[in-house]
Amino acid sequence: MTLLHGFLENSTMWADTVALLEKTHQVITIDLLGHGLTDCLGYVHTMQDLAEAVNAVLVNLNIDKTTLIGHSLGGYVALAFAEKKPDVLEGVCLMNSTPFADSKERIALRDRAISVAKTNYSNLVSMSISNLFYEDNRLRFEKEIEQIKTEALKTPLQGYVATQEGMKLRADSTVVLKNLTCKKLIIAGKNDPILSKTDLQHLEKLKDITINVLEGGHMSHIENKEEFLQNIMRFVE
Repeated sequence: MTLLHGFLENSTMWADTVALLEKTHQVITIDLLGHGLTDCLGYVHTMQDLAEAVNAVLVNLNIDKTTLIGHSLGGYVALAFAEKKPDVLEGVCLMNSTPFADSKERIALRDRAISVAKTNYSNLVSMSISNLFYEDNRLRFEKEIEQIKTEALKTPLQGYVATQEGMKLRADSTVVLKNLTCKKLIIAGKNDPILSKTDLQHLEKLKDITINVLEGGHMSHIENKEEFLQNIMRFVE
C-alpha cells in the first residue's frame, strides 16, 4: 500500500501507521512535490503533477497494484491518480479529505494565506497547524502539535505556494470516486474544518463507500489514533 501525506506534512506523519502495517504488508511512503525530501518542480503543483510523481515512484519500484491512503492533500492526489490509473488500485482511503472542489470561500482563504505566507510564513504555519485540531484537543496534544509544526516549517515557501495554487485549481472528483470499482473508505473527523457536515451528507448518498466518522478534527491519525489504526487495518485486510 502507498501512503500519501497532507499539506505541510511529509512521510514522517505515518510512523505509527507504518509500524503497524509493515508487519503484514509492503508499505510505501512518498514525500509529495515541495514537501519533505522532494524538491519543487515549479510555482504551481497541480494534483495531476503530484499524481504523476506518485506514479513515477510506483513504476520505478515495479508496483503493479496498490492501495492508496491519502490524508487531506494526499486524498486529492489519490483521486487524481485514480482518474488516470484506476486499474492500479486495489483500494482508496480518503482520510480527512474530500472529492469536492474548493468553494469560492476556500479559494479566497487560500489566496489570503498565500499573501500572508510571503511575509509571515512561520506564524502562518503555526496557526494553520493548531487550527487543524479540534479546539478541545489542542491542549491534550500540545506536544504532538509542536512536532508537527517543526516538520511543517521544513516545507519551503515555494512548496507552500505551489501546492496552495494547485489545490485551488483542482476539479470536482466526485464522479471519479463514484466510478471506482475498488474498495473505498472515507475517514472523517466529527469536527473537521475541511470536510463539513454538508459534504459528509453528500458523500453518504454515494453507493459502495464506507464512511467512518471519528471524534476530533482534521488529524484523525493523532486525535483518534487507535480507532484510526483499527479502521485502516480492517480496510487493508
